[in-house]
Amino acid sequence: MALRDSSRPRRARRLLAAAAAVALTAGMAGCTGGNDDLVDAYREGDTAGFVSRDFAATEIAPADREDPIVFSGTGVDGSTITSDDVLGDVVVVNFWYAGCGPCRAEAPYLQQANEEFADADVSFLGVNIYDEAATAASFDRTYGITYPSMLAHRDPDLKLAFAEVTSLQAVPTTLVLDAEGRLAARVIGQLPDASILETLVRDTLAETP
Repeated sequence: MALRDSSRPRRARRLLAAAAAVALTAGMAGCTGGNDDLVDAYREGDTAGFVSRDFAATEIAPADREDPIVFSGTGVDGSTITSDDVLGDVVVVNFWYAGCGPCRAEAPYLQQANEEFADADVSFLGVNIYDEAATAASFDRTYGITYPSMLAHRDPDLKLAFAEVTSLQAVPTTLVLDAEGRLAARVIGQLPDASILETLVRDTLAETP
């Protein structure tokens, strides 16, 4: 897969460069408040439960995108969620689990972006890689997450569907899929704010006639 070409908007490149320059610990200041011990520990350098602290954001030019990602999984509420349900939308897929400090830190930014695109052809999905339904639901209530998540812990087919585009061990990771279900952008590491993701989503939306 190739990095996106130089014809993309300059604003997007500036935002991505700024994000890479911002240390994750600095970017998390004020994310979730001082009562979250996991977030506080992460700010202080405890990386338990998080594979890499390096931030990387990549956009993929439409001509260089591979086949659509086809998936099906069980939601936290027991419902079935499939790629067909969101086909035609730009889809944001966030990989997370409740015990991950940076996942907690970025949760408000994901919800903020979700609300920003509430009236657009954009869908947000989570993929919880470790937790059972009760734990995942508790996380959603705590952080006010209103979009659904699928549970990957006991679902090898769901993990396999995304295995070629991201490591499920690099958490948090956020993907942006285009309206055809192809990978358009990938963010590895904790989002330092909502604007990075919002720019990636807007760029992908702008491709749709």
